[in-house]
Amino acid sequence: MKNFDTRVYSISDFLEWRKNNILDISPEFQRRGVWTRAAKSFLIDTVIRGKPIPKLLITQSLKEQRNIRTVVDGQQRIRTIFEFISNDFTILKAHNDQYARKTFSELPEDIQNEVLKYEIGVDVLFDVGYKDLLDIFARINTYSVVLNPQEKLNARYLGVFKTYAYELGRDYVDYFVAADILTRKQISRMAEAQLSSDLLIILCDGVQTVKNIEKFYRKYETAEDVPEELRLAKEHFHQVMAHIGGIYKADDLKNTNWCRPHLFYSMFATVAHSLFGVGQLPAELRPSLNDARRGHWRGVLDEVSAQYDMYTDEGVEDVPADYLRFIDFARRRTTDTDARIERSKFMLSKLA
Repeated sequence: MKNFDTRVYSISDFLEWRKNNILDISPEFQRRGVWTRAAKSFLIDTVIRGKPIPKLLITQSLKEQRNIRTVVDGQQRIRTIFEFISNDFTILKAHNDQYARKTFSELPEDIQNEVLKYEIGVDVLFDVGYKDLLDIFARINTYSVVLNPQEKLNARYLGVFKTYAYELGRDYVDYFVAADILTRKQISRMAEAQLSSDLLIILCDGVQTVKNIEKFYRKYETAEDVPEELRLAKEHFHQVMAHIGGIYKADDLKNTNWCRPHLFYSMFATVAHSLFGVGQLPAELRPSLNDARRGHWRGVLDEVSAQYDMYTDEGVEDVPADYLRFIDFARRRTTDTDARIERSKFMLSKLA
């Protein structure tokens, strides 16, 4: 038999409950982890933008003729909201440029009102005993999917590198899907965030293994302002993608080998090096790229893709040494630093 109800309460409702001492947010079975400043800022930014946060689970019991509400799941979310409204911390620039460094009382009055009116979904349990609460809390923490590496990064970090990488992933997810670089199923597990993170690193610190992604999430996690090199890398990312889109529309790219994620990475690195110079790639090999040169690039890239198909057919002999090396690095250890560097160097030599 169902012994809960689903309701919606505003933040002002929770504030009123706290003021009247009818809200308990410290049940004994809750985890005691403390959120980072970045996690708190990210939650408040979510509220300000009017986007949903996960539902809370609370109990409601009549004690001494008063309804006492106990937060079973979601205490950190409520604590963070209370702290912000008490002006205990400000919003980070990494999450909201418009309201960066502002406390709640420093926000425009209309935004303050929107925050107070923000509604949170709540599952309410009625007259549930302590033993049943423990059982319920255990159950809601049972139904979880094993996280892949990118999902773990998403859960662990909330800094400016993650913010930029996820924003860029969203900006170009339609292109990634239409070009068959990624599938919608892969995107449901944050593949576009991993790809954009991997590509953004090229513009920050050069070509390197995919295993270094977490290092950059960690490096920028506590930055309160956006570092200049990261801001510039984001601008460069848009410029690189503009040229790639100019060379290949999504429907054209998917008919080439450049739609393979590891080869798309190499094309991105090659374009980035030609425009801005990329660490680990030879400075003397920087073929020019502008609107007028896109046709030349398209012709060369089409040729390399076609030759790749021809030379990888079974029984083909006398494969040129440079193609043999390129194919080898496109088939083995595809996300290692050395393989990525060698593939890009090959492409630069063809475009020179």
